[in-house]
Amino acid sequence: MNILLSKPHMSGREMAYIEEAFASNWIAPLGPNVNAFEAEVAAYADHPHALATSSGTAALHLALLTLGVGTGDTVFCQSLTFVASVNPIRYVGANPVFIDSETTTWNMSPDALRKAFVQAATKGKLPKAVIVVHLYGVVAKIGEIRHICREYGVPLIEDAAESLGSTWHGQMTGTIGDIGFYSFNGNKIITTSGGGMLMTPNEEVRQLALKLATQAREDALHYEHEQVGYNYRLSNVSAGIGRGQLEVIEQRVQARRRVFARYERMFRQLGTTYQQEVPHSRANRWLTAMQLDQTDLHRDTLMERLASAGIEARPVWKPMHLQPVYRDAEYVTVDGEDVSRRLFENGICLPSGSDLTIGEQQQVIQTVLDTRSIVTEQSV
Repeated sequence: MNILLSKPHMSGREMAYIEEAFASNWIAPLGPNVNAFEAEVAAYADHPHALATSSGTAALHLALLTLGVGTGDTVFCQSLTFVASVNPIRYVGANPVFIDSETTTWNMSPDALRKAFVQAATKGKLPKAVIVVHLYGVVAKIGEIRHICREYGVPLIEDAAESLGSTWHGQMTGTIGDIGFYSFNGNKIITTSGGGMLMTPNEEVRQLALKLATQAREDALHYEHEQVGYNYRLSNVSAGIGRGQLEVIEQRVQARRRVFARYERMFRQLGTTYQQEVPHSRANRWLTAMQLDQTDLHRDTLMERLASAGIEARPVWKPMHLQPVYRDAEYVTVDGEDVSRRLFENGICLPSGSDLTIGEQQQVIQTVLDTRSIVTEQSV
């Protein structure tokens, strides 16, 4: 592919931190860059505590463990998401209950969530946690969702893997619920090559997560272990990359928002629709995802045309309740309407990188418009 969906975009400052790690021989896991990166992410998010992890998936696993989620428990989770939002539920022996999306943000439907809570309360078994996802960097209806979780006394985990830099009433996603996390995978808005960050307002929770992330070693001269632990900490070299990336996070957010605005403006004639921002929120627009159901374009046909032009595109995430591995999981909708399925079947993600040039974006736009013209001609 000549034009990629979302590739790493270096700031030019990363090598200074990496070279510092090499010069001081802090190549092994942990070190000054890790400590500094945690402090800098916490400061950027205006949140008390951050813990650097080897991935966003590891951070979610730790979040579930610190909340005491275990065998036989249930966790409510958004269905329209990447599988990494769900797999850690099974890591701890719990069972997911999938919640449908709403059509504004494409994220968890508060109405479906409330219905799931009512059903669970009737059965006398509330979930141990709720996982809401800020899909493609667009903020969920987090105020309503948080209110419902507090009403039932159930912790809210924010999967902010895709939404670093997104805000609600000026507050960073990942810091609005009881615990949250970010991902720094290679295609995210900033990257450490691979890594994540657990966010918590509670120092005791951070200390427990830190212990579990470092093989659960007890405070003893020898290696003493009373719990099963994990190797989930970020390396000092990777953290150095993250520090250089974090310096330009606001520039990256603005660049991706400009990319989204151009797509929206240029495709207005087609009838495409997009995730909408809830009031008082800012989406980082990590990926521009659009719906084609009000157009005469078919998703797969468009993807084939883009691929033939050397342009990478992807379908919207296939919902978890449609995945073979989770075929037996419960799924809660409102009035039987499967919004998540429809969003998947008609949704496409377009190249959205912060280093996407106007010329490259124009190639994408022209290919979409040309495809529409061909389809129109064939239907006449």
